[in-house]
Amino acid sequence: MTPCRRLASREPPRRPGPAAGPEQIRARSRHRTTPVVGADYPGSGDTPRSATPLSLDDLADQLVAAAVAEGLDTFAVSGYSLGGPVAVRAAARHPERVTALVLTATFPHRDNRLALALPLWRKLAASGDRELLAEYLTMMALGADALEAMPDEQLRQAIGFTAASVADGAPEHAELALRADVRDDLTGIQAPTLVISTTQDWFTSTRRHRRLADAIPHAELVEIPTGHLPMVERPDEWRQLITDFLDRHGV
Repeated sequence: MTPCRRLASREPPRRPGPAAGPEQIRARSRHRTTPVVGADYPGSGDTPRSATPLSLDDLADQLVAAAVAEGLDTFAVSGYSLGGPVAVRAAARHPERVTALVLTATFPHRDNRLALALPLWRKLAASGDRELLAEYLTMMALGADALEAMPDEQLRQAIGFTAASVADGAPEHAELALRADVRDDLTGIQAPTLVISTTQDWFTSTRRHRRLADAIPHAELVEIPTGHLPMVERPDEWRQLITDFLDRHGV
């Protein structure tokens, strides 16, 4: 099970939906351009679905291998949503490679909210009704400010776009999110870490974000008033938070 590897854009890409997306390695610095490598999860992009349950260890190792294959010996790792536990596990298993860690809208382990939300997501994904799934994801992923600011036509367009971009492997991604638990990894993280808390998030709560920041040594916690999609709702602000953090740490 090997994710596809590609040299992506020169800045953290925007992801249209709340499903786990490519992890951004080396976000753009203000003063220099560095490559971004994205590794697609099984069942997304050009990577086929997995016939076996997904493993955090496997995804973390494959993420690092994708960066190394592109010629990067050391790199920052950015993990969004389910990508957060994957990024944490990568930093824990490969401390000699990971020079900085950025965690956005993510969690160290499931709480009751995720325990309710993820099985519903998984069932809707398995049903094949992409529009119904897209309606659920749009409702859950957008913050109240962004959702209520949308006129009806724009809301329907957003639902249509989400339906078209749903990953085939969404049921497996949701199942892994239910099992993911990186609490034992947190205190051993050596890399400078930024936790971006999305304060209007219906998927991952601010309590989970604070739990990450409190447990990782010297982690920084910043808040952004969005739902689960800061790269859609406030892309420039989200990107600037990452850029400033990496610049401060010389990454």
